[in-house]
Amino acid sequence: MANIKSAIKRIKTSRKSNLRNRMLISSMRTAIKRVKAARESGDAEALKAAYIAAVSKADKAASKGAIHKNAANRRKAQLAKMLNAQ
Repeated sequence: MANIKSAIKRIKTSRKSNLRNRMLISSMRTAIKRVKAARESGDAEALKAAYIAAVSKADKAASKGAIHKNAANRRKAQLAKMLNAQ
């Protein structure tokens, strides 16, 4: 453990941001899995709703800095491809 006060504070803040980033990324991945599950089921209405939720989660993760904005755009493009192939 660090002895310097600023290092201790930095450890605390990095743990908080790490937890927030993991939460955002996890919820985004779950939303993407729901899109894939809806595609497999063949329900167009559920697929559209899951797609909208997943795009929102990807945008939120990018805006908070959990993932890069290009990574979010790439995931959204992959999801749009799935949606349009249905």
